[in-house]
Amino acid sequence: MYCALTVRKLQAGSFEQFREGFMPDSDSPPEGWVRFDMLRGVEDPDEVITFGFFDGSLEELQRSQDDDYQERLDKVAPFIESVGTSGLFEIVQEFARA
Repeated sequence: MYCALTVRKLQAGSFEQFREGFMPDSDSPPEGWVRFDMLRGVEDPDEVITFGFFDGSLEELQRSQDDDYQERLDKVAPFIESVGTSGLFEIVQEFARA
């Protein structure tokens, strides 16, 4: 399983516009994606972390991002001040309540 994660600093007060532009139009994640989370900083509400979990191969994940991900990134670009960490990570250890 893989995790796609990005840490962004938004333009002041643009969280709602970012959220509307970033979220996909469908009610459920695309094929292979099992979960998506968007976090907003408590001390800095303009810091936003997005991450999702993909159950499939790295090639399948990359193909799924080719579908509409760039279009969504283009929509939110005006609201982003900077991007910190951004990448694909392999999940090597999971610890969860059964």
